[in-house]
Amino acid sequence: MKLSGGVEWAVHCCVVLSRAEGPVPATRLAEFHGISRTYLAKHLQQLSRAGLVSSTEGRVGGYALTRPADAITLLDVVQAIDGREPAFRCTEIRQNGPLPASPQACRKACGVARAMHAAEQAWRDSLKAVTVADLAAGVEHDVGPDTFVRVREWLGS
Repeated sequence: MKLSGGVEWAVHCCVVLSRAEGPVPATRLAEFHGISRTYLAKHLQQLSRAGLVSSTEGRVGGYALTRPADAITLLDVVQAIDGREPAFRCTEIRQNGPLPASPQACRKACGVARAMHAAEQAWRDSLKAVTVADLAAGVEHDVGPDTFVRVREWLGS
């Protein structure tokens, strides 16, 4: 499964927003992560269209999560950025070639399609089981309990 680079950026931004004290401007998020502001803005708009973040304008404007971090899953973010289309699309190649299967034989998914669909479902279930709050807790565990205090101070400077 190949995900776009925007997924990583969007997830990191959601983690930061989950611990921010208010809206965070896109420029500050881009600076913090060392990424392009214009490219990040595109992904923030996708998160906004998916209802995961909201934006406010003005001097104290920026982006904020629309619901608690424990109610936003990795699957939500992945689908907001890369879409909801399945990774595997069966084209029924078993109906091609010198010995094609009959349409009647292809009424049921073949073993390849069943295996690919099962793998994708497991992947989606795994992403659905991890929330932005889980990731933020992991950052605090891995980097230290004062991590988000320092992040908030940097964002406010």
